[in-house]
Amino acid sequence: MTDSIWNHAPNADVTAGTDLTGWKVEATDGHIGKIDKHSREAGAQYIVVDTGVWIFGKEVLLPAGVIRSLDPENETVHVDHTKDEIKDAPEFDKEKHLGNADYHQQVGSHYTNRPGSGTFGAL
Repeated sequence: MTDSIWNHAPNADVTAGTDLTGWKVEATDGHIGKIDKHSREAGAQYIVVDTGVWIFGKEVLLPAGVIRSLDPENETVHVDHTKDEIKDAPEFDKEKHLGNADYHQQVGSHYTNRPGSGTFGAL
């Protein structure tokens, strides 16, 4: 399950070539920040979100599988997790996230091992 979280869900409507950089990100319970980076690499798709003052200017790594939908008109990405779930995720590490399978497993597990997690199946 944690491998599939690193790919966009089929119903997320992420069109090939769409650059999500700069788009707003909304959790199920409100705004969390803007996208700084968007990867489309097969099996390692993700967004890096700058949370601004929400969690003291940190960035968070979100696997592409948590994206529920896109709102191109408002340049907004909706994810299927709460602010607290995102805040409690493993700390983002700019060096580790590139090609580190253990780190991806840790982050992926955080989002897939949640009670009621809707990743893929329930989207």
